[in-house]
Amino acid sequence: MLDNLHPVILKKKLTYIAISVSICLIIGFLSGYATQSSVNDWYLSLNKPSFNPPNWIFGPVWTLLYILMGIAAGIVWTKGFHHIWVKTALYNFGFQLLFNALWSVVFFGFKNPFWALLVILFLLALILLTIKWFNVVSRTAAYLLIPYFLWVCFATILNYKIWEMN
Repeated sequence: MLDNLHPVILKKKLTYIAISVSICLIIGFLSGYATQSSVNDWYLSLNKPSFNPPNWIFGPVWTLLYILMGIAAGIVWTKGFHHIWVKTALYNFGFQLLFNALWSVVFFGFKNPFWALLVILFLLALILLTIKWFNVVSRTAAYLLIPYFLWVCFATILNYKIWEMN
């Protein structure tokens, strides 16, 4: 247990977490940047359900979620990429992160709520799979993904209602 507190090991772990958080934030920033023009015109013209949050809430929520996701991935990575369970968990994480970005491109870039709904449903399954694998490696890492899963559940309902209303 005391080995985990050794300065070299601690620095290595914090580096893995910092890299993971940075990757998640970069993916989030690129997704947001690529779709910004649609958010300010096309999205405003859509009929939305009464529970649609104000646009300003999405940035802070997603920033927090990307930070939690990065911390979770970093915790898993610190367990040793040589381990098959760690590799499997991180491959699942990377795959779901790509689908996270793909949703933004399909919904806002292609302006297609129906295809985005299909993407987000697949994303939900990938998040559950990632949580399952993270739990094999680190229960804490798995718990850190729960807010992300819950937000994507909400986003799925919102996506469905937007598609239905338009």
